[in-house]
Amino acid sequence: MTVWARYGSKAPAKVVAWNHVNGSALTVAPDVNTLADLGGKTVAVPFWYSVHNVVLQDLLRAQGLAPVLKQSGQPGPKEVNLVVMAPSDMPPALASKKIAGYIVAEPFNAAAEQLNIGKILRFTGDVWRNHACCVIFMHEQDLTQRAAWSQKVVDAIVNAQLWTRAHPQEAARLLSKEGPNRYTPHPAQLLARVLAPQAADQGRYLGDRAIRHANWGVKRIDFQPYPYPSYTEELVRRLKTTQVEGASQFLASLDPKRVAGDLVDDRFVKKSIEALGGLSAFGQEGGYARKETIVV
Repeated sequence: MTVWARYGSKAPAKVVAWNHVNGSALTVAPDVNTLADLGGKTVAVPFWYSVHNVVLQDLLRAQGLAPVLKQSGQPGPKEVNLVVMAPSDMPPALASKKIAGYIVAEPFNAAAEQLNIGKILRFTGDVWRNHACCVIFMHEQDLTQRAAWSQKVVDAIVNAQLWTRAHPQEAARLLSKEGPNRYTPHPAQLLARVLAPQAADQGRYLGDRAIRHANWGVKRIDFQPYPYPSYTEELVRRLKTTQVEGASQFLASLDPKRVAGDLVDDRFVKKSIEALGGLSAFGQEGGYARKETIVV
């Protein structure tokens, strides 16, 4: 979304940090057992320029399925029709068989499991290892004219991430509708399913092959604030071959390396991270660089 916002919509804003990594999945109807079963059906995505849409289309193409964007008519047997849908509308649409699946951030995947209306076919973090999902996007004017305030904002978010990593059960309660501030409309039990999953769930996902790369050691959701340039570069490369609706001509002119330097301002988050002891506090090794791992 930030690529579209800055270069498609010309918003004067920059990514200053990541919020959570992984934390998304492809959820499907109970009678869908493989990606091939999605042929001739409709799957919902949250936004055309989201990493969810990118990962989904990579998965479909790897299975010989063509992502299509049809306003009317049925997709062919080797096509999968994609539609944009608000995350909160996805579980009801799946339950009513309006769609055969959706790919989105939690807790809407866990909700389908808990309501027994769907199942997780693949975790996106098991396709693109530790990919960013939600990020912190701030107006350039604040970054230049209110630098001290901007630093405090990033500090607060990074501190919250570190605390959440250490207190997942308590975080689930605080964020839930039973929490004192009712930050979300979701029950604590549902959020705990995402933030503090049971070992039995891991075994089930391995058996169902929703997780195929257990050796990656990724969590269902994790919190890591540094915006790795390699990720931004790879995301831009893949967006260029991703089907989207609307005016997408701007993508053709984007240079991935230049975008990684222009879209992201990591000055603030580096200070926040170092104040907490460095990236190792968030389970990261190798400094401020990494190599992207993507296996469809």
